[in-house]
Amino acid sequence: MGGESGTRKKETRKNEARKKEARKNEANGPGGGPPGTDLAVLFLDMAAAERGAARNTIEAYRRDLRDYLSFLALRGGAPATATADLVRGWIADLHARGLQPASAARRLSCVRQFHKFLYAEGLRGDDPTGVVDAPRRVRPLPKVLGVQEVDRLLAGAREGLDDPARPAAQRLRAARMTCLLETLYATGLRVSELVSLPRAAAHARDPLLVIKGKGGRERLTPLSEPARAAMGVYLRLLADAKPDLAKSHWLFPADSESGHLTRQAFARDLKDAAIAAGLAPARVSPHVLRHAFASHLLQNGADLRVVQELLGHADVSTTQIYTHVLDERMKAMVRDLHPLNDGGER
Repeated sequence: MGGESGTRKKETRKNEARKKEARKNEANGPGGGPPGTDLAVLFLDMAAAERGAARNTIEAYRRDLRDYLSFLALRGGAPATATADLVRGWIADLHARGLQPASAARRLSCVRQFHKFLYAEGLRGDDPTGVVDAPRRVRPLPKVLGVQEVDRLLAGAREGLDDPARPAAQRLRAARMTCLLETLYATGLRVSELVSLPRAAAHARDPLLVIKGKGGRERLTPLSEPARAAMGVYLRLLADAKPDLAKSHWLFPADSESGHLTRQAFARDLKDAAIAAGLAPARVSPHVLRHAFASHLLQNGADLRVVQELLGHADVSTTQIYTHVLDERMKAMVRDLHPLNDGGER
């Protein structure tokens, strides 16, 4: 017991001595580093010893703190005296250097921990980062195809479908892609929900699909007449060309582990359809068509809550990424309907 107590006392005296040395060197930045380097070393030692931070984490912290301390030094500051405005200035400088908000937020997280450590250890009397907001991570707007582009994609998929002179396999491929596109654009299904539709979906009397989405949640999705017609044509050609597959439980049967078309195979075929329609394949994916479904509904006046239900979003905040469409619609309404925009007269 006495030995352990003596060891703890020795460690305490050692740490106090290092803190005292760090305070003395705060203004000078010993070892060629900027002022506050010794305090940063104390923090990194603590992170490694007490938190068990990995080597890569420690190195990332070291780089972040070196950048922060260098910024403070250029403005005559140091960790013990840095203000919230200086911290905000550093964040603005990161932005000016081209760092993305996510990267700047990660660096600020390191500096927050550093200042909390200084406060907890009595190396300064406050934490200037407590009132500094993290950089806002801008959520990118979804990629969306225009209505005319979707029409081109559908027209390209139907190419040769009604030509009896074409080989049956080619017509079947065209019919399947047309059915996939019509159904996806009509319902906004997730690609995993689309490719795993049961064959019974094409024979329902009620033009509604019962979809089991994420978390086992069920929802009803209306099916358009063009989509129902495309299903009928596709199943007739499937029965003629591949009668064995036509008996499958799945609407889009395939030789795969699941027994139905895979997401990857559909995405690959969709790229080919995009090229055939004269669209850049990088702009077209199953998820882009889901976005198009939602955006085009909102453009035509659909309620955001209705679109939320159709997409199967548990929270409307997920659907709110499409509000850029509503913003454009409101601008158009003000432009077209406000009396002051009619020749400047009331």
